Amino acid sequence: ATLLHLLSNKKEHNFLKIPSKQVPGPPFPKSHTQTVWSMEPLRLLSVDPSDRGSQRCRLGPGMMSALGVHLGSPLLVSVSGGSCLCTAWPRADLAEGFLQMDLKCFSPSLLSELPSHLSLDPAQLTPVICSKLKGVRITVIVQSVDFRKRTPHRLVHELVKDMLKGVCVHDGFLINLEDFDTEIKYVVIESISPESDSAGFITSKTAVEIAGIQTLRHYRSQLQDRHTVQLGGLEEVSASLREMLKLPLLYPSTLSSLGVSCPRGVLLVGPPGVGKTLLVRQVVGEVGASLVVVRGPEVVGARPGESEETLRAVFERARSAADEGPCVLFLDELDSLCPRRTSSSAPENRLVAQLLTLMDGMNRSDRFLIVGATNRPDSLDPALRRPGRFDREIIIGAPTLQQRKAILSVLCERMPVCPSVNQTALAQTTIGYVGADLSALCREAAMHAIREDSKQLVSMKHFHEALKSVRPSCLRSSMGRTELSPVTWEQIGGLDDVKLKLRQSIEWPMAHPEAFVRLGLCRPRGVLLYGPPGCAKTTLVKAAATSSNCAFLSVSGADLYSPYVGDSEKALAQLFHQARACAPSILFLDEIDSLIGSRSHSQTPNSVQTRLLSVLLNEMDGIGLKTHERRGTEKILQAEGVEESHTPEQARLAVLKVCTKCMPVGADVRLEDLAVKTELFSGADLENLCKEAALLVLLDGNMEASDIKHTHFLRSLSKMSSSLTAQQIHKYETPPR
Repeated sequence: ATLLHLLSNKKEHNFLKIPSKQVPGPPFPKSHTQTVWSMEPLRLLSVDPSDRGSQRCRLGPGMMSALGVHLGSPLLVSVSGGSCLCTAWPRADLAEGFLQMDLKCFSPSLLSELPSHLSLDPAQLTPVICSKLKGVRITVIVQSVDFRKRTPHRLVHELVKDMLKGVCVHDGFLINLEDFDTEIKYVVIESISPESDSAGFITSKTAVEIAGIQTLRHYRSQLQDRHTVQLGGLEEVSASLREMLKLPLLYPSTLSSLGVSCPRGVLLVGPPGVGKTLLVRQVVGEVGASLVVVRGPEVVGARPGESEETLRAVFERARSAADEGPCVLFLDELDSLCPRRTSSSAPENRLVAQLLTLMDGMNRSDRFLIVGATNRPDSLDPALRRPGRFDREIIIGAPTLQQRKAILSVLCERMPVCPSVNQTALAQTTIGYVGADLSALCREAAMHAIREDSKQLVSMKHFHEALKSVRPSCLRSSMGRTELSPVTWEQIGGLDDVKLKLRQSIEWPMAHPEAFVRLGLCRPRGVLLYGPPGCAKTTLVKAAATSSNCAFLSVSGADLYSPYVGDSEKALAQLFHQARACAPSILFLDEIDSLIGSRSHSQTPNSVQTRLLSVLLNEMDGIGLKTHERRGTEKILQAEGVEESHTPEQARLAVLKVCTKCMPVGADVRLEDLAVKTELFSGADLENLCKEAALLVLLDGNMEASDIKHTHFLRSLSKMSSSLTAQQIHKYETPPR
């Protein structure tokens, strides 16, 4: 009876003839939702061969009645990964519980084959109303580049307009035209008019505008690059890379009209796991270009000349992809492909020379750009980094607090996280963590939740457990100790003055940066702790690292000393490099007197201790030091800087004026009196005097202080002494014999 009712209304509601203004929509009965929800799931079957290209969706008559749709009524079917717009038709065998649909109009994510043996809930079928469209803007997808180049645009327009006649379309969907057996395979619906509708019906009077013509391979590459993991905290870097790629790829004629050559390459520099590869994939997808990915080790071959041949084939592949549309050639792990050349005739030298030749051979007709990525920029050959090859270098550092919070927010969106999870506190705790570390942290926290209960939400307790096993990747290969057992200030009795000094040097610059900027203060370079053994020097450093949430690196002389010449200095420089990579960090040199000693007490002027001291003086930037014998430590380390000789009174006054130039000093400050009272003070001592005066203002409990009084300078002077002695002055003033 239902089938006869549908067939009797076929003339009135014929989907293909469209006698009225709209494709007839469903009457939408009030009990529609309840009826659909009460029905059994539908099993998705492959489309009938006779229905290919017809946009029909075969249902049982009972399901059509439950949905309230007639013959030819538009129906939006939501499946896993996308949707399909089709028209309702009854099954030939009138069987219920099955669904067959032709993929004529579907979301781009379903361009690959629809999964078979899929079970659908009836609620995933939604009736829609399709009005006649006034206009539609499309992108044509063709099979080959030759067809796009040789076929006139007018002919393509006429063919596509004829193919789309009588088709229901949806904004952003893909129209399958493969059944017409032409070079035109698909059409992308970019926008429809009127814009108020999301779906509509194309008639002979619908205006069709072609926005562009792409090849199928280029479009598939775009889709693949578009479906990447969402990134957080890289907005600035992403905008810079997007600007660098968009102008030469999409608007080359604009640069040519200005007489400027198009940039050839961009170099991304950053530590491992920071998101360089994902960033390139995301930005390339946003720009609308295809991506050709080549990793350095994939190019290197065993036979002589094989590597150069592979590299030439890669560039040729990028050129052929650029013929179909904008293309980006991504050279990942560039340092393994093009290391610094040596004097020998190594195979790497020929490979570097081949890459330089290929990059110089790129002309304006080559619509592709090269993007390289490396975590060791110093290992690259210098010839690669000059303008004209890699024109711009974009540095991606370790994520800041706000960037880590953004990354955690993106990662937690895909997890069943408890509302009590404090992402800000997690971001403060994970200093030195890059994107890959944070992803591993969330994965480990989810595993802890699964071990307790498979249906439990991930809570803050699980993240704290994960933090014990997931450490920052920048510290995993570092020397010395990186594990830090949490110590609070309350666990250390007494030593209030020392605690205050450490908090001023480490905590205050991070907790009150605006106050330091207002008073012209900069972060201290280092702190020297000296005292007898067992007076809590190591514990104080651990408490400072715990309270400030800084990454912690601790080394001793045994970690640095090596029997090979130059290895100790190289290890110390690498240690500073790792500390900067996971900044803010505390680098703790334990027993520094045994590590470097004093140059004045050294028996051999070119000893390893002397060379280590030279490296330390050059590298020192934010470091914690400890010794129990002040006399044996180099005196230069006890100053904030290095001064070659003492400063006379007029020169001290000039230094004080320079040091207080950026400080809001009060009207009562008399720099002339201070210059008189600072006999034997070096320039570093005078700078430290001004810093201590500013810190005293903050110590008085007034973080909003606007000026520094003369009394603060006098109090600072009473606590300080000159780092120079009369004997040192006499030694430097005596001419050498």
